[in-house]
Amino acid sequence: MDTQSSQISSSQGFADGQNSAAKESKMSVNSLIHWRDPKKSGVVFGLSLLLLLSLAAFSVISVVSYLLLALLCVTITFRIYKSVIQAVQKSNDGHPFKALIEKDVSIPPETFRKHVDTSLAHINRALKQMSHLFLVEDLVDSLKLAVVMWLLTYVGAVFNGITILILADILLFAVPPVYEKNKTQIDQYIDVVRTQVNNTMAKLQEKLPGAMKRTKTE
Repeated sequence: MDTQSSQISSSQGFADGQNSAAKESKMSVNSLIHWRDPKKSGVVFGLSLLLLLSLAAFSVISVVSYLLLALLCVTITFRIYKSVIQAVQKSNDGHPFKALIEKDVSIPPETFRKHVDTSLAHINRALKQMSHLFLVEDLVDSLKLAVVMWLLTYVGAVFNGITILILADILLFAVPPVYEKNKTQIDQYIDVVRTQVNNTMAKLQEKLPGAMKRTKTE
């Protein structure tokens, strides 16, 4: 009995840890895209945009190689500089990266399992949704996906994947601040569009054979 209760409490604690970690990561992402800390958001936005622009101009292997080469140049130069300073001053400070070398960089098993379980939950949810859409469990939802895929064929004819990622990165950091400043006006337009879309979908559902089934399940 004690073993079962301990297992239940440990599983509950693990679930609570998962939820708290997810909330913390979500809050950190929200603070970044809403520019709560302009310096940190600017650094993240600049580095992500620079990386995507580099991938647009060069291959992935070249970008990774240049990044690692630049990192090595910085660390080797700093190592030589500190060695020269120690030799001139005749000091014995030791390795300049000693604190980082002695730091434990291994991933704890609990953290690894937590992220694996979280990823597995998202994968299972995505597989279930794909089965719902591609096996036409609901005709309206499958038709929505078909329309979206059809529109994406035109988007793909104009933009490649990297260009779309660059635009998404810019919009990710540009839209939230603009929305916060003009929330009332934007919400009014969104409500108008949502109402029109809902009315159109309601009329469409009345004419499709899957509409009756969907109404009953809802």
